Amino acid sequence: MTARVDDDLRRALTDVGSSDRGVQNAAYQALTAATDGPVAWAYEAWDELVAGLRDRDNHVRAIAAQLLCNLAKSDPEERIVRDFPALLEVTRDDRFVTARHCLQSLWKVGALGGTPLDTYREGLVARFAECRAEKNWSLIRHDIVCSLRDVHEATGDETVRATALELIDSEDDPKYRKKYAGVWKAQRAGRTA
Repeated sequence: MTARVDDDLRRALTDVGSSDRGVQNAAYQALTAATDGPVAWAYEAWDELVAGLRDRDNHVRAIAAQLLCNLAKSDPEERIVRDFPALLEVTRDDRFVTARHCLQSLWKVGALGGTPLDTYREGLVARFAECRAEKNWSLIRHDIVCSLRDVHEATGDETVRATALELIDSEDDPKYRKKYAGVWKAQRAGRTA
């Protein structure tokens, strides 16, 4: 049984859609703090956040994406697998800052392991390949490699490292291949330090 969202969090969920940026940012901060760990009320807010991924306001889209990624740890039904394509669509947002906010949160889905990890990995591999035609393709690819590194750090899953290294090796431009490889070198240096 899903727990109810308390009144303050219910108000924050509503305030995410506010046109007042101060109200919206306060709501985002409250919800981010509330979803730092697993919560019993995830499904009470789930569909509302999925709908927010298509909101006309790019701030709402970014907030909804980040909160869904946070709620993935509170998702025993693995709804995140069903809704992952909608999250991945936000990584193509016309507002690049919105796309990046989503992309930089997706690692939380991969960190769950199992089917969510498989869905996440497939989505990011496809995204890495298709983004080459986009204006900010190198930043998107860098964020994907960083996301995979974050999942590897969270899980220790060596198949994630293998996926990242395959993507890095597929980069034609030596400058960017070196930049992406540096993400993994930094991880190794951090672990030995």
